[in-house]
Amino acid sequence: MKVSRYAVPLCAALALSGCDLKFPDLGGHAPPSNGPVAFTALPGWQDDPLEQALPVFMEDCHKVESLPADSTLGGEGANYPDRQVGDWAAACNAARAVPTGDRAAARAFFQTWFVPYRVPRGKRPEGTLFTGYYEPEIRGSLHRGGIYQTPVYRRPPDLVRQRDAQGNTVTGRLQGGQVVPYWTRAQIDQGVLEHKKLELLWLADPVDLFFLQIQGAGRVRLPDEKVIRLGFDGLNGQPYVPLGRVMVAQGLLRADDVSMASIRGWLEANPSGAMAMMEQNPNYVFFRELGQGDTQAGAPGALGVALTPGRSMAVDRHFIALGSPVWVQTQVPVDGHATNWNRLVFAQDLGTNIKGPDRADLYMGWGPEAAQTAGNLRSGGQMIVLVPRKAPAGHDTRHETRPGAQ
Repeated sequence: MKVSRYAVPLCAALALSGCDLKFPDLGGHAPPSNGPVAFTALPGWQDDPLEQALPVFMEDCHKVESLPADSTLGGEGANYPDRQVGDWAAACNAARAVPTGDRAAARAFFQTWFVPYRVPRGKRPEGTLFTGYYEPEIRGSLHRGGIYQTPVYRRPPDLVRQRDAQGNTVTGRLQGGQVVPYWTRAQIDQGVLEHKKLELLWLADPVDLFFLQIQGAGRVRLPDEKVIRLGFDGLNGQPYVPLGRVMVAQGLLRADDVSMASIRGWLEANPSGAMAMMEQNPNYVFFRELGQGDTQAGAPGALGVALTPGRSMAVDRHFIALGSPVWVQTQVPVDGHATNWNRLVFAQDLGTNIKGPDRADLYMGWGPEAAQTAGNLRSGGQMIVLVPRKAPAGHDTRHETRPGAQ
């Protein structure tokens, strides 16, 4: 069983720019190459309410335990020990015995069953670059009419993803027995998918669709105030072109001014040129409707579990295995001010622009506050991966239960 057929998450504002960014001073130096460290070396470890993090870890366990024990979740680029799914069994079993809401017990659990490892040093001497992502909420309709003229498409049945003769994964459509490139954003905008009954719903603004696709998931509020949750369901396989980079090259924005807000501002101020500008990025995202279930849960990430605001992030799985607890030290904008942010986050998602051991995208949730935080989050910092220990000799966790469960 694969973790994800299309392992691509909601992308951050940085994906719009493609620019290198300056890092704030966190009062330290770039971390050394990867290797084990002590929990006492993690800034703020004693202050994080880890009883809130433990349920997120348990969701990871539910997913991981459904996979073959000899499969891997990533991390091969970092040479961490115990990267197979089966190596998580002891920690997952032990977690079930931790009393709910007990902060000290949750901290003791992580310290007992994990070993902190530094993430390998990347190309950025200052450390890891953190950005943020979120689920936008926009207006739409289940029926075309009036202002609602922009379709949101489900994944087309002719979209295929397979390996070529060289072993590379390619995405496209079959033509004469060969995989050819799928339609570009411009071709789709011009109606190549019309009359195929692929429309999930309709939006009032094509700019809303563009940013929904940048984030990869979102919530659409209908005229009757019902909310439809949308999740990522595939890409057209065309290359991703950062719109901010295009605007800077054309002299429309300065490099220092590139952000989600500035790009959207230009598009809204120039409606006659907005479509042509957005079509400079041929990449196109398709969606599926998510179950209504728990409206306080985030969209599912690449691991297949619902993302948790402030506790989930997208990583490069070549360096950090999916499901891994990761200690994050960075700064997050709160009320317009950079605030130190030290907490345990879980690698539950991937991203087209999240490449290398020194990139991560923090999931901030949904709503105006999440949009503000994610849109302004561009900070340096560092990551420490918690690698699971195997069960000590003679220690059998198979029959451990949560106190009071019997």
